[in-house]
Amino acid sequence: MMLVLLCAVVQGVVLTSCRSKVYFSSWNQCEALTTLKAYVEDVTNPKSRNFIKEEDRIATFDMDGTFIGELYPSYFEYNMLEYRVLDDPAYRDVAPDDVRQAAQNIRDFVRNGTALPDHFDMIHAHAAAKAYAGMTIAEFDAYVKAYAAKSVNGFTGMTYGQSFYKPMLDVFNYLKDNGFTYYVLSGSDRFICRSLVESIGIEPNRVIGMDVCFMANEQGEEVGVDYTMGKGEHLVRTDSLIIKNLKTNKVLQINQEIGKVPVLSFGNSSGDCAMHNYCLSNQKYRTATFMLVADDDARDHADLAEGARREAKWREAGYTVISMKNDFKTIYGYGVEKTDFVFPAE
Repeated sequence: MMLVLLCAVVQGVVLTSCRSKVYFSSWNQCEALTTLKAYVEDVTNPKSRNFIKEEDRIATFDMDGTFIGELYPSYFEYNMLEYRVLDDPAYRDVAPDDVRQAAQNIRDFVRNGTALPDHFDMIHAHAAAKAYAGMTIAEFDAYVKAYAAKSVNGFTGMTYGQSFYKPMLDVFNYLKDNGFTYYVLSGSDRFICRSLVESIGIEPNRVIGMDVCFMANEQGEEVGVDYTMGKGEHLVRTDSLIIKNLKTNKVLQINQEIGKVPVLSFGNSSGDCAMHNYCLSNQKYRTATFMLVADDDARDHADLAEGARREAKWREAGYTVISMKNDFKTIYGYGVEKTDFVFPAE
């Protein structure tokens, strides 16, 4: 009897602790937050007709511009390729011409506002595959983290590896405590994503991104089905691109790697619409989708006209809009300030 009472007391303390935990300290009260909390409270309530079992509480998140900054304004992997090809003394003199041109396209876009070529996402993907070919998993991870440790150009008080949107980290914590499993679905290289999100506790098996082929370091020209990797061998990156994880490719990868249709989806661009629509197509459970709009040009870099256009488009599509300007108390944390860009002379 005493044991039962003790268990009840312990369970009561735990439940009280969970209920009293403060979430969303980085948010203002807003429609998006009200919508998210109402949705989670509904689908986690065993008495609700919309109750979702924990094993089916799958949430998918885009990365760049959804919970980590686009800081140049361009993607982390674009910035890192520009550095690798044009500034890194270990590589800049041996970079192939097409890789060098892709890096120069990024630099011209960042520094001069020159438009990127059409289909640059694929141009970059192939160039990046070549630029890091031959690196082991550990070497590439170290390279990403070394670049991520650099101070962000255009901000004070933050490195690239610290450039997470604090309000979105609140969302991760809230969903985790409510029995959701979340996955990162990014157009960026899977192993770049793994290196960046490690610091916020996202396991590597929950990261899906652009992929290149790997091979054993002594495999040579043999295909994997005919080659037996030795105990002393290790995996290296190749220059062969498998997939650029954008648009419908995100849906294909969700099906391939997760095997369940998400019930929650977060993104910020047209590259995430297919993922959102796949979520909304879930016939078994109630779903919700959210789109961040970069509409704060005081605390971050933003194209206000494009942001307004996207907001109208997202609302028409049935997605809940998150306004970074109106909904976030802070973006990168207090003490981080936007500044002018500073570039060394060419």
